[in-house]
Amino acid sequence: MAHTARNVKVNGGIMRFSRSRMYHKKAAFIKNKKMEKKASTNAPTTVTKEIGGEKNGERRVVSLRKTARSLPTQSRPRRQASNKKPFCQQKRKLRSNITPGTVLILVAGPHKGKRVVFLKQLDTGLLLVTGPFRINRCPLRRINQIYVIATQTKVDISSVNVPENVNDDYFRRKKTKKVRHGQGEIFEQKKETYVVSEQRKKDQVEVDRQILAAIKNHPDKKVLCQYLASLFSIRKGYFPHKMNF
Repeated sequence: MAHTARNVKVNGGIMRFSRSRMYHKKAAFIKNKKMEKKASTNAPTTVTKEIGGEKNGERRVVSLRKTARSLPTQSRPRRQASNKKPFCQQKRKLRSNITPGTVLILVAGPHKGKRVVFLKQLDTGLLLVTGPFRINRCPLRRINQIYVIATQTKVDISSVNVPENVNDDYFRRKKTKKVRHGQGEIFEQKKETYVVSEQRKKDQVEVDRQILAAIKNHPDKKVLCQYLASLFSIRKGYFPHKMNF
């Protein structure tokens, strides 16, 4: 078999790999490394102990290396230690331009393009927003802050009290059990549709009442209502990175 060089020349007489790269490819550091010979110490592995009694043999050889008292019945991989914190202990950072009362533009989801009012940040880091519902038909919703555009328009919601039961568990839907084959006929199965609960309707009315009262106290309340009711869109010749929201 013909021998091929590890390093070849490219255009201009330049070698493909540098001198340091070839130093590692040839493992020259193993040859140049000076190994110090350790003095061999033949340490004893057993100890002879004297035992009393004529029938015990008077002496017994005991091993210095002690074995484990109990051995595992199943071989399981050892769980390695990690520096990652659980999700409940992670910090939820919020953008500096998003404060309670800031008008946000949704860019994803079923209500994309709508302008909503930011209420607070939940424990999971999601943002709690509302339309309000009477203006642009956007109810109380959770959304990630990467899917919103923060504007300079703000509403004073210092007097707005969000119900305490409106948290992350409030928005989780209950999973329905699937019918297995043989427990019922195929044509009898009906797809269950989501129905808004009465409690959620009451909370929506209560929050909207407070938000609308805060909008009425705004000096430009008519313009603000029209601004919240209109949809955000980008036309030809618009550059979002040059726009001031």
